[in-house]
Amino acid sequence: MKIPIDLKSGTVQATPKKDMIVGIDLGTTNSLVAYVEKGMPHIVKTEFNESSLTPSILYFSNDGNIIVGEAARPHIADDPENTLYSIKRLMGKSYKDIPDNRHLGYTIIETDEDALVKIKVRNAFYNPIELSAEILKALKVNAEHHLRTTISKAVITVPAYYNDTQRQATRDAGKLAGIDVLRIINEPTAASLAYGIGLDRNETYNIAVYDLGGGTFDISILHVEDGIFEVLATNGNTQLGGDDIDAAIVDYCIAKGLAQDNLTNRVQLRPIAEKAKKQLSKSDQCTLAYGGKSLDLSIEEYNNIILPIIQITLDHCKQSLNDSGLNKTGIDRVVLVGGSTRIPLIKQKVGEFFGSTPDDTINPDEVVALGAAIQADVLAGNRKDILLLDVTPLSLGIETVGGLMDTIIPRNSKVPIRAGRQYTTSIDGQKNLKVAVFQGERDLVQDNRKLGEFILRDIPPMAAGIPKIEVVFALDPDGILVVKAKELRSGMETQVEIKSTYGISEEDMARMLLNSITYAKDDMAQRQRIESQNEAKVLLLSTDKFILQNKSWMNTEEVKTLSSLKLALQEVIGSGSRDEIEEKMLALNTFSTPLAHKALDINIQKALKDTKI
Repeated sequence: MKIPIDLKSGTVQATPKKDMIVGIDLGTTNSLVAYVEKGMPHIVKTEFNESSLTPSILYFSNDGNIIVGEAARPHIADDPENTLYSIKRLMGKSYKDIPDNRHLGYTIIETDEDALVKIKVRNAFYNPIELSAEILKALKVNAEHHLRTTISKAVITVPAYYNDTQRQATRDAGKLAGIDVLRIINEPTAASLAYGIGLDRNETYNIAVYDLGGGTFDISILHVEDGIFEVLATNGNTQLGGDDIDAAIVDYCIAKGLAQDNLTNRVQLRPIAEKAKKQLSKSDQCTLAYGGKSLDLSIEEYNNIILPIIQITLDHCKQSLNDSGLNKTGIDRVVLVGGSTRIPLIKQKVGEFFGSTPDDTINPDEVVALGAAIQADVLAGNRKDILLLDVTPLSLGIETVGGLMDTIIPRNSKVPIRAGRQYTTSIDGQKNLKVAVFQGERDLVQDNRKLGEFILRDIPPMAAGIPKIEVVFALDPDGILVVKAKELRSGMETQVEIKSTYGISEEDMARMLLNSITYAKDDMAQRQRIESQNEAKVLLLSTDKFILQNKSWMNTEEVKTLSSLKLALQEVIGSGSRDEIEEKMLALNTFSTPLAHKALDINIQKALKDTKI
């Protein structure tokens, strides 16, 4: 007979602890985990119970280890190229989506493709999903140590303004960390849950949740009645937060002559600026010291620096109010969320905007994780007083190049729902496009359940990449799925009706979910390699076209080098690892970029020849 023993207390337990569902706030600056015990949410402390917050920082050491959290922080200054932070701002983004990376000490690879950004660390390439997964792994290990139980299921919060790509990226990060993400919940909604458990069930409330974190801002207007939390409107900016306040202080320091404007100084000034920001939330003046110089910063000067950023958030508040159909007097409570809301000027301006004193009685750093834990408790079946709407049990998507599953409606999406995405052709003159619909959680369609397929015919012949084909999934409350595909330039359209859950038993669903966790690492590696192969093939075709069109003005050495780099990439596509393919693509892109600029100049000169202005 096996007797369960609580190693923490040394006492015999009546029954073993069951697998716990936790809430995770995966933040730009800090991340944390919460759980519910005896009906109340609690925060998981870090090692030695020192703090609830794990800094979202990763350091890649020389010996191949990845250090996560507070121990990684000092390396921002002494080894910035291999210390990564603000990863959340890169989730689901391509290079062109990142407005400013001047303050980042690490290398983001520039690419013209609409693909996830890549970060070069030492001799390897990583995307934000992999890096976020490392943070989630560290949170998981710490939570298991603290709670003395296995953690394999979680609710993870995201900014309300995250798009589908960013939400899916967060879900993938959880999967890669060995976590079954039962629900993605908006951060303001989670915060309202944490505050909502103390509300009178006989009353109705309109709540404004002002959420300014390290890297993102959200404002959500919610109507709460009898345990039902309904989001009326949301607005925000996924590139606005405490990081921008730090950057503004750095700009001020450089403008005042504390340091010259270069990457090294900006990276090393960043933690100094962050420290000054925290100090000015408690005092009227601080001194910034750097490179043997010092600069006094008063609260008046500081407020002038950050006021434009605060005003942007208030503009979003105004838009969200308009969208909700409410006015300021219709808001019963204003809730502050996120560490940046500790800044006194923010509290003041938000209070002036809404005409009432904001509520920050729950720790702004912890409130989102606490709300996520409450949502997790609902999913565990322990709470019956909060209503959950119907959801689709498994993800729905289509097959894309390389046999990959592209999810259009993620598992646990509320129904009814209508979602779509735009695609294009991969071959010049392509007239027909097959749309194959799948259900499941694996990255490759061969591991998922095929629900049906149809062909969009008579697409006007165009060059690859030119047609705009919109695929829309509409799922009704009965689980009937209607899939439409339309070529937007010509108007050609077709559709098929599918019963999305037909023929799938509960056992099959459980097996598919279990496999998605068991094979997560292999699936992710295979997906990344296929994506790199697809990207490399497009680059090879582009290089061939470039040489053919421009060899008249390129010298022999340029043509020879370009051809050699192209051949090197071609050789690793079939058998090389993802990092080998990425390395060869980087070399080819680095050499060809100046040639592309030169070709553009030549073409402009030709176009303007004999033209009078």
